[in-house]
Amino acid sequence: MKAAQVQGLTADQLVEKYRELSARHGRAIEAGNHKAANRDFDVIVAVNKELRARGIEAHRELLTLLNDPEPGTRCWAATDVLEFAPREGEQVLAELAKVPGSLVGLTAEMTLRQWKAGEYKPG
Repeated sequence: MKAAQVQGLTADQLVEKYRELSARHGRAIEAGNHKAANRDFDVIVAVNKELRARGIEAHRELLTLLNDPEPGTRCWAATDVLEFAPREGEQVLAELAKVPGSLVGLTAEMTLRQWKAGEYKPG
């Protein structure tokens, strides 16, 4: 799927696409396969932007992914909900950051550090 194609999806389809791609992205990162991870990056960002453009209720659907079994999905969702649900996003990022040797955990740690320093702006 191309980033430009997300506009034709329903909100539920967008959330499912986000879940699917963020999980695959996280697994690729953990495997050290950055080429595969990069293929999904732009579409995940486009899905988040589309949900945001549809209003807060659509964007809040990402909260349902904070308990997803995939660490990559939890990390992406936690990062993208920081702007409207900072407590929930911070909690998930902090939990992920505790996983030893995890590259997704390292991403969570760095995001949380930047967020708390006022250097990270979602969006």
